[in-house]
Amino acid sequence: MNILVIGGGGREHAIIKKLRENAGVEKIWALPGNGGIAADAECFPVKATDIEGIKAFAKEHKPDYAVVAPDDPLVMGCVDELTNLGIPCFGPNAAAAVIEGSKVFSKNLMKKYGIPTARYQTFDDMGDALYYLESAPVPTVIKADGLALGKGVIIAETREEAMDAVRSMMADHKFGESGDRIVIEEFLEGPEVSVLSFTDGKTVVPMVSSMDHKRAGDGDTGLNTGGMGTVAPNPYYTDEVAARCMEEIFIPTMNAMNAEGRTFKGCLYFGLMVTADGPKVIEYNCRFGDPETQVVLPLLDSDLLTIMQAVTEERLADVEVKWKDGSACCVVAASDGYPVSYQKGYEIDIPDDVLPHVYVAGAALEDGELVTSGGRVLGVTAVAPTLAEAVEESYDMLDRIEFANKYYRVDIGQRALKALR
Repeated sequence: MNILVIGGGGREHAIIKKLRENAGVEKIWALPGNGGIAADAECFPVKATDIEGIKAFAKEHKPDYAVVAPDDPLVMGCVDELTNLGIPCFGPNAAAAVIEGSKVFSKNLMKKYGIPTARYQTFDDMGDALYYLESAPVPTVIKADGLALGKGVIIAETREEAMDAVRSMMADHKFGESGDRIVIEEFLEGPEVSVLSFTDGKTVVPMVSSMDHKRAGDGDTGLNTGGMGTVAPNPYYTDEVAARCMEEIFIPTMNAMNAEGRTFKGCLYFGLMVTADGPKVIEYNCRFGDPETQVVLPLLDSDLLTIMQAVTEERLADVEVKWKDGSACCVVAASDGYPVSYQKGYEIDIPDDVLPHVYVAGAALEDGELVTSGGRVLGVTAVAPTLAEAVEESYDMLDRIEFANKYYRVDIGQRALKALR
C-alpha cells in the first residue's frame, strides 16, 4: 500500500514512523515533509496549503490512502478534494473541520448542546468588544476566531491588557482575517489536559491523555509557543474525570456534530481544563496535536493504519485500540530565540541509537546534511515504565544531540511528577 501524508512537522514525522510499522505499507510520500522526515518517507516540495498541487500529485502518483494532518488544509477542504478523486482519507472534511476553523462556531455549538465550557461573548465590532471589557471580569481570555498557528489566544491579566489584545487582533490584524471576529471568555482555573480521540461519527475512542508545555521558558514563563514538550499520560486525567468527559463532552460533541450535519471522522482533539466544577472544554482541534502526537502514538500498541482505515470506513467499533503500559516524555529542542527571532542553518548531529526516538519538525537537507530550518527543530521521545524514567531518558538522549543555538526547557514533566507524588 502506498500512502500520502500531508504536512511537514514533528507531528507528521510521528504519524509516518507509526504507519511504517505496518508491514503492508510499501511507500509513504510526504508533502512537503522535511529533512528529517526524508529518512522515513519520500518528500516532495508541495506546501500543505497548496490544494491544487496536492491534487495534481495525487492524480499522478495515485496513493491508496491519504492522511491529512495539519489544520489549514483540513479547513480548506483537502480531504473533500482527495475524496472526490477516489482516494480514501483520514481526516475530517471541511464542514467538520470548522470545529477548529472557527472558535465562534465551536463555542456556539457547545452552548447549543450543553457541553461544559467557559462563559463567553463573541464580537465582530471592536467598539462593542472594548465597551464590553470596561465591566468584564479579569483575568479574561481573548481568542481570534480563525486559525492562528496555535497563537491566537491571549490570556489578559488586566483590563488594559485585554483591550490591547482586542486592538491587536481587530485593528492591527495581528492574526490577519482570523482576528476579524473574536471570542472573549471567562478565565478558567485548573490543570489542563489534552485528549486526542479517534472518531468515525458513530464511535469515539479516546487516546492516552497528555500534558503540553506551551510557554517558552522554564516554570511556564515567557511567550506562548507551539509547544516545548509533552508527557503522557496526564496524572490529572483520573478514571473519574475520564468517565465524566466521555459522558458530558466526548459523546455529546460527536452527537452534536452529527446533528449539525457535520459528521466528524478523524482525530478530534479535546483541550480540557479540570476545574472545581468538573472538566470543561477550552478548545477543539480537528487533528492530531503537535507535540502531543509525539508522546501519544509511541504508546499505541495497535496498528495505526488499521485504526485510520476503520475511521474512514465508519467501523471503528469493530477495531480494538490497545495501549502500552508506562509513560512517555517528549522534550522539544528549539532554536534559541524562538518564538520571536532565531538563526537557522546549523548542522544537526544525531547519534544513530538516538535517531529512532527523534521526531524532526524544523530541519532541512543541505548537501546531504541535516540543518536547522525552523523554530522548533526536533522532539525526543522516551517511553519507559514510569514517567520519571521517561523524563530522564528523553533528556539524556537530547543532551547527546548537537546543533548550535540549541535551546530547550529543563522542566518538562515536572508538574506531572509533582502531581504523582
